[in-house]
Formats: sequence, C-alpha cells, structure tokens
Amino acid sequence: MTEEPTTHPSDGSTGAGTPVPTDSVDAALTAVETDGLSGYNYAYLDEHTKREVRRSMLKAVAIPGHQVPYASRPMPLARGWGTGGIQASLSLLGPDETLKVIDQGADESVNAANIRRLAENTAEVATTADTTEADLIQSRHRIPEEVLTDDQRLVLQVPITDALRKVDPSDAANRRRHAHKNYGKMWVHLYENVVEYGEINIASRYPTLVAGRYLMDPSPIPRWDVPKLDDADHVTILAAGREARIYAVPPHTSVEPLAFDDRAFTVERFPEQACHACGSTDTYLVEVSEEHGSTASEGSDDPDDGGGAGFETRYACNDSSFCAKRREDPDLPKDHHLDRSGVDWGPATPDGGENA
Repeated sequence: MTEEPTTHPSDGSTGAGTPVPTDSVDAALTAVETDGLSGYNYAYLDEHTKREVRRSMLKAVAIPGHQVPYASRPMPLARGWGTGGIQASLSLLGPDETLKVIDQGADESVNAANIRRLAENTAEVATTADTTEADLIQSRHRIPEEVLTDDQRLVLQVPITDALRKVDPSDAANRRRHAHKNYGKMWVHLYENVVEYGEINIASRYPTLVAGRYLMDPSPIPRWDVPKLDDADHVTILAAGREARIYAVPPHTSVEPLAFDDRAFTVERFPEQACHACGSTDTYLVEVSEEHGSTASEGSDDPDDGGGAGFETRYACNDSSFCAKRREDPDLPKDHHLDRSGVDWGPATPDGGENA
C-alpha cells in the first residue's frame, strides 16, 4: 500500500491537488452573503415553526406572566446566547419592518451584530441603532432609555424563566406554586435578604407580580428598568430558547415588584454622578475604568496621583444610542419623539425633571 504525499506545494494547492486560493476567506463570506442563504426559508425558520411560536406568544399575551412552552428549534448559535429571542423576533418580523438589537445597552457588540446580520440576510429587513425608528427591539438585559410606544414590540432574551428557582430548584414544585399563587417561599427569601443586608439587595432578575397573578422573572434587566414594564404602551415578549418557554407582558398591564411596606422597592442610584460623555444624570450608568494618561508624581505609589499605572473610574450611559443623542442635545428628554410630554418612564429624574 502506497501512502499519499503530504507535501504542500508552493503554488497554493494541497497535497491532494485541491487549490486553495489566497482569498478563500473572502470568497466564502461572499458566497454566504449571496448564494449561501438562497436555500433558507424567509426569516430562517420554516413557516410551521413561526406559526407555532406566534401561537405561543398569543397564549402568553392572553395570560400575562404565565410561562408557555414551545418547541424551541436549533439556531445558528449556541443556546444561552439569545436563541429564544431570535426565534421570537424572526417569527414577528415582516419585510417592511425595522429591527434594533441591543446587547446590555450596546448596539455594537459581537452578539448584537451577528443577530442583526442573520435578520438582514434571511428576512431582508432594515436595521437601526435608533430606538425611535425601530418597529421591533430585541434586547439582552436592558430596556432602552427612550420611551417605547404602542407601535413597537420589545423582545427580551431570557436565560432563566422562573423567579421561584432562586428558592427551589424543582420546576415541578414551582409550577404547583404558580398554579396556586403560593409565593410564600419567595416572601421568606426577601425577608431573609432584609435581615442579612438591611434591604432587598437583588441586583437583577427582580421578582415581579404581573396583573396581580403570576410571579415573573423579568430577565436580568437591572432594577432601574423594572418600572418601565408597568402600564407600558408596548408589548413585551420574554423568550427562552434553552428552556423552551415564552411569557409576555401585554400593554397597560400592572407589573409590581415584590417589596415590604417598610422596605420599599428601590432602583440603583448614582449620587453626584453623571455620564462623562453626555452629562446625563437620569439614565442608567455603568462604571468605566480607564488607565490614567498622565504621569504620576515622582516617587508616589498612589494610583490616583496623576495616573501612572493606576486606573480612573468614570461613569457612562449604558444605553449607547441615547447617549449619542444626549451628546448632541444635553437637554433631550426621553419622550422627545412623542406628541405628549411628561411620560412616566422608569425611575424619576434626580433633579426633579418631568421626562424621566
């Protein structure tokens, strides 16, 4: 038996004689953008799947906060990276609609860019980074700072569907609790939280009661965003691909965070802080650490003394799209695109403004 040669000729071909052009990567990308997607159905999913997802969403809207099972399909990305949100979005999108995708407040992240590209290539929809221009907004862990209208739909990606899983890992037991509206174990968890920390210190996935009936996990949005779900004009779809569950908050539905009379629900506060880029004080801020640019004082080991090897912590708006607008107009209200003003949208502005 003779062995095939394993040499790699210098003319750009393999030992088996298959040519490998130097622009093979570019050629492959071009093929994907043209002929590579021609065999897929509109919006990637087949029509039976999209109808099934839409039926599940209708059931979820009819029973606010109730988790509706659906047959979650494999998607061209790993479960846990937004497969549920993508299935919901692709089932809702039409060719004349505009899509916005957010990943923890940013439109430029790799995950958001790839989801946008999938929608552009398979559904031929327009995409935007402007919240006010979008018909459908898919988001991971944030609700935009600008007020959403009744013409818009919000799809939130959900990693864990059941708020009760914090207190009991048994889904069967938790389903019985939901059926009987038995949320005593969650109230005990909140009480223990107060005893240990002096306040309810749940940072994200804050348990909320929807329409006075079902306890809901609002996805890992910060507490800052939870009040935006209450009596909102838009519909919110929460989809989990890994757990194959969909639930929803219809427009003008009560969403009440659990809290005690003497320990009221509070959102994150940033006292005496403002966005270093636009100066906003009424938006959700995140810490940004940057290395000092100047030189530290000679012989000083203090990282805050002039910089050196130390880092400076500054605050920035988490919603990068709205921050860009505020840089152009620092006084731009969150409801600037509406006919009415003074819309109650999320936490109150610290300086007492009406458009928070």
